[in-house]
Amino acid sequence: MEILKVQNLSKTYGKGETKINAVDNISFTVDKGEFVAIVGASGSGKSTLLHLIGGVDRPTSGKVFIDGKDIYSLDNDNLAIFRRRQIGLIYQFYNLIPILNVEENITLPCDLDGGDVDKQRLEELLKTLGLENRKTHLPNQLSGGQQQRVSIGRAMINNPAIMLADEPTGNLDSKASEEIISLLKLSNKKFNQTVIIITHDLKIAKEADRVITIEDGKILKDERN
Repeated sequence: MEILKVQNLSKTYGKGETKINAVDNISFTVDKGEFVAIVGASGSGKSTLLHLIGGVDRPTSGKVFIDGKDIYSLDNDNLAIFRRRQIGLIYQFYNLIPILNVEENITLPCDLDGGDVDKQRLEELLKTLGLENRKTHLPNQLSGGQQQRVSIGRAMINNPAIMLADEPTGNLDSKASEEIISLLKLSNKKFNQTVIIITHDLKIAKEADRVITIEDGKILKDERN
């Protein structure tokens, strides 16, 4: 079942001689439950592509469909609501709220949405992420790896259509990096969560079901592991 469709997607910056095609007419699809790695050198356009897929930035042209919804047909307010409910974003630097504890950071999307927290799902996530004994801790009382686990929980709490991770291990040591990738794989298998990860680390990319290589804003290769 197709969960993501990227259609002739482009993002251009500047004009004339300074024009840069950060993403250059890219098209591909992702099925529900796939674990996809997008790799490429710095400046290849992979992070720009992820932000376009995630509704963080609007394209110059082209379309993105998530679970059949043309996300760029939505105005900014409705796009923000859709993103909160259907797209789980994980960043390199965690982006946790320092005055909120682990449980409050994870359930923040529910609070912003004005909805009730699924307590059973929250407890299952805390256990899966190894945070059940840390739920009242503040971010500054956690290690980097633990903080990234919290951000994964926050991305998963609303059971989004897709999870997007932008260099999620870039700020971690090798041991913590391995733990985070294992958790993303576990979420993919245990919850049938669709995961798309941006990485420059080919070792991490080999853990994915599929690797899309980006170069100069274009897809160079699309291979299954």
